Amino acid sequence: MLPKLVDLTYDLFRSFDRAGTVEDLNACLLRAVARFGVESTFAGVIPLPGIGRTAQAAHVLIDRTPPGWSERYFRAGHLDRDPTIRRLTTDATPFLWSEIEPLYREDPAARRVMDEAGDFRLRQGFTVPLVTLDGRVAGFSFGAERLDLSPELRGMLHLIASYVFGRSLVLSHVPAAEGREPVQLTPREREALQWAAAGKSEWEIGALMSISEHGAEKHLRSVHRKLGAGSRTQAVAEALRRGLII
Repeated sequence: MLPKLVDLTYDLFRSFDRAGTVEDLNACLLRAVARFGVESTFAGVIPLPGIGRTAQAAHVLIDRTPPGWSERYFRAGHLDRDPTIRRLTTDATPFLWSEIEPLYREDPAARRVMDEAGDFRLRQGFTVPLVTLDGRVAGFSFGAERLDLSPELRGMLHLIASYVFGRSLVLSHVPAAEGREPVQLTPREREALQWAAAGKSEWEIGALMSISEHGAEKHLRSVHRKLGAGSRTQAVAEALRRGLII
């Protein structure tokens, strides 16, 4: 049995190694964990206290959450009151979200974060605290509408999270000359993305740019395609890393 399990682990991690972009890695990861009931993944380094909401998004490495959730999360300033963040910055033990319910039971702001997550099919989850080699705290979360994880499955997800997080760090910092193609945004695409980073909606971006809401959506869709981003948060984070916006 052990050799077979070792082979399965090796094959899975080799598939992660073959991913050439963070988006490819995300897709490979979700295929691997879907068998456990996982529907969403999210990972990033925890920003330093007091950092602006736009800069918070730049710390995201993996974002395969339901459409609209990440945008809602950062626009509402949930990072500062998220009980999962509070837990992983004080305890290095992986945890089910149900296990931290006592932390936010009497805290309306923290309870609001979890209630709104549930509205986006993120009612149950499992978070793995991680630490980078330079001592920064990070977190890797698996979420779903319903998630029933045995202790053995939690251990497997802990191992997968550690490996994928490291791989995503590598892919996020690959220079263009080493495989990441340079991205050219038009001035209007750059402006739309800068407003998106400031938390503006498509309607607000259209008004600010004197174009229609549809025009703003078109610019942002083009930006997502060029950056290989699956969400607004990921697009902003990638653009910040590349210096395309400030």
